[in-house]
Amino acid sequence: MTSIFDENGKNIPCTVIQAGPCVVTQVRTKEVDGYEALQLGFDDKKTVSKAAEGHAKKAGTVAKRKVVEFQGYNEDYKLGDSVTVEHFKEGEFVDIAGTSKGKGFQGVVKRHGFGGVGQATHGQHNRLRAPGSIGAASYPARVFKGMKMAGRMGGERVKVENLRVLKVVADKNLLVVKGCVPGSKNSYVIISK
Repeated sequence: MTSIFDENGKNIPCTVIQAGPCVVTQVRTKEVDGYEALQLGFDDKKTVSKAAEGHAKKAGTVAKRKVVEFQGYNEDYKLGDSVTVEHFKEGEFVDIAGTSKGKGFQGVVKRHGFGGVGQATHGQHNRLRAPGSIGAASYPARVFKGMKMAGRMGGERVKVENLRVLKVVADKNLLVVKGCVPGSKNSYVIISK
């Protein structure tokens, strides 16, 4: 993340994303595949399987590290065409999906926002961040599914909607969006209108 100043001098937090160039690796049609979609590839792969190499060769490119399908596109693209950041306009809103940062095994206070012993109810005696009582008595004699407990946190698919495009830097394929996007630095995200 970084920040830029608008024309009024207000500091706006933003994220810079390298968005392209993406190569059209496959065009799915209703006649052949049963649905219409556009498959885009981004970032060249170093080591490639024979299947991925053959798939990319049809589009006249090298195999890509990230391949994603998009449905509901209006433009007419052909195999091997390049989609650049010029597809986006300044001021429009986009949705960005990615994998959030993994936070490892976390307790109930951090994972679910439990109050700890500060509220001092439901079985907590002198343990500051313990979950307290988790069930009933001898009936039902089990812990119900979906109980909020400690466990692994993060590393899930997250979609942030309605982020405004502040700037489009076409010569470097950079997209500047207002706010934060899911994932760590240098991770892959999917941008859709």
